[in-house]
Amino acid sequence: MKKIMTPRLMLITSMAIFGTLGPFVRNIAVSSGELALYRAILAALLIALFLMITGQKIPFSNIKKEIPLLLASGMAMGINWILLFEAYKYTTVSIATLSYYFAPVIVTVVCPFLFHEKLTTKQLLCFIMSTAGLVMITGIGDISGNGHFTGIAFGLGAAVFYASVILLNKFIKNVQGIHRTFLQFLAAIIILIPYVMCTSGITLTALNHIGWMNLLIVGVIHTGVTYCMYFSSLKELPGQKAAILSYIDPLVAVLISVTILGESMTLWQLIGGLLILGFTLWNEITPEKN
Repeated sequence: MKKIMTPRLMLITSMAIFGTLGPFVRNIAVSSGELALYRAILAALLIALFLMITGQKIPFSNIKKEIPLLLASGMAMGINWILLFEAYKYTTVSIATLSYYFAPVIVTVVCPFLFHEKLTTKQLLCFIMSTAGLVMITGIGDISGNGHFTGIAFGLGAAVFYASVILLNKFIKNVQGIHRTFLQFLAAIIILIPYVMCTSGITLTALNHIGWMNLLIVGVIHTGVTYCMYFSSLKELPGQKAAILSYIDPLVAVLISVTILGESMTLWQLIGGLLILGFTLWNEITPEKN
């Protein structure tokens, strides 16, 4: 029991921390690209330190053929962060997060084409109902002048690139866990540096002490520490259990958005969010075999 409970607690904690990301991002007065770059740098430094302390070495000789996939997935991760941070600027944390959690639905639809997997009736129903939920959180036409639609569009863009990360990782066989994440962070840094230099530039000097504090929390806690906990727990937990516990993230985000930030949700948006999370979760659950 002890062996199972510890990874479970680590995953629950990491998902809960992920769910608190939005409010911290809003207190960092830099561009989304710049914030994504700093997040990747701080996390990569922390994970590099973790690998050194634990004596883990990356088997580069075994992963040469998969380096292009690692680079592509890391770049997709960096773009995913930029779009998610932009979504937080235009709409509520809850709506941005729910739009972002459309990613598993995208993966479900794309997998039959990439991996020749059969799209079951259950998966098709989950896709239809989750899409209906997405339509409902747009406000069903009440989107004029409040930026919600723009935020949802950025959230969906982030979902597309997050789905790309998931799909690319399916092709990566020889790099596991935290090694993969570290290399993906390095790849994200490679693409984000020229992007930031060509757009906003470096504006760290404009941050006040609150901005610096939030930046360190996002980079060290929300990314470095939490990713270490997340991937360490995944090695010990069954995939279905991990998938179910991952829904703590959007639930915490919605609770914080409504109770702490005071951001409102209409009844239709609430029902839409429940449709997305409920049917996506149901899609992850498979009957246990005797």
